[in-house]
Amino acid sequence: MIGAMTCWFSATAILPELIRDWGLTPAQAGWLTNAVQIGFVLGALAASLVNLPDIMRLTRLIAGSALLTALANAALLLEPGFAGAIAARFVTGAALAGLYPPAMKLMATWFVRGRGFALGLLVGGLTLGSSMPHLFRALGGGLDWRVVVIASTLATLTSALIFGLLVREGPHAFGRATFDPRQALAVLRNRPVLLANIGYFGHMWELYAMWAWFLAFATAAGQGGVMPFGSPSMFAFVAVGSGVAGCIGGGLLSDRIGRCLTTAGMMAVSGACAALIGFAFDGPEWLLALIAVIWGVSIIGDSAQFSASVTELADQRLIGTALTLQVSIGFALTVLAIWLMPQIAGLLGGWQWTFLALLPGPAVGAWAMLRLRRMPEAALLAGGRR
Repeated sequence: MIGAMTCWFSATAILPELIRDWGLTPAQAGWLTNAVQIGFVLGALAASLVNLPDIMRLTRLIAGSALLTALANAALLLEPGFAGAIAARFVTGAALAGLYPPAMKLMATWFVRGRGFALGLLVGGLTLGSSMPHLFRALGGGLDWRVVVIASTLATLTSALIFGLLVREGPHAFGRATFDPRQALAVLRNRPVLLANIGYFGHMWELYAMWAWFLAFATAAGQGGVMPFGSPSMFAFVAVGSGVAGCIGGGLLSDRIGRCLTTAGMMAVSGACAALIGFAFDGPEWLLALIAVIWGVSIIGDSAQFSASVTELADQRLIGTALTLQVSIGFALTVLAIWLMPQIAGLLGGWQWTFLALLPGPAVGAWAMLRLRRMPEAALLAGGRR
């Protein structure tokens, strides 16, 4: 997962270079990120409508999707122009839809007890992989932007080989479904699953907008003389990459004190960081770094637990479809949130207070999970730990 996820933000991490070399406008540059989100949404919806994660061997689906992701990412090396780059990023996102949700289902086949921790590790891998392009750029210094693209492509090819040759499904495999588009609607009518999904949607409103635009926020702070960790790229890597600790901690907490309490608590902390980080924009440097790291930990620390909740609440024959529907709708929200951030920054004259627009997400998400906690079906979560 770490290797494959490096392609998600491979173009985002090099946007300053692409703007300079390709003559892109800021709006065009933003669409290089959003094209991945849109591709992921449409790919996930298509997969859920045909129940693909529930009727196809998971390792084969994941390996093939990783291979397609690598090829689409490598297309940037051809410098295909703006339209071609958008198409390549769209295909990258669509291919990732055949990798991430099925990988969650695959991980769940290995665990009944400790499933929250296991899925937390998986999302930790996603988090680290998503942050790696910023590290590639930071360590590359003045190297060509193509180095970031090549490194992320090779990492994804390695992941395809690992899934294709070394990984298999676990002993707790879910039942297989047959093709029936109506099954997707059955998933949406399950009220406990709906509340878990609302929690996830609130979480997603905040997550990818922060991940996508933190480099711009860090760059703006650096222009004012506040630059934790030496460079905006390294600052972005640390802020996003610190989420690995959050995923592990969130998994451990979720299995011990409950899915609902863990997710609501994480969203309360991340929402507070979104509200406070603007106050540290002008320094002191240590305070900006501290808030950013706490935000990076809390903003993703609950992510896997929404998926774990769905695997415990949904019809066991439709787990893959339920997970894919969850992420497809959640990622559709990220398209709007990612588009909205630079618009707000433009209206406010800078990035200092822009992240305040993310606050409704964790607020609604925390409400939904606390509401779910009061339902009798919540006893199915984490062996009765709500």
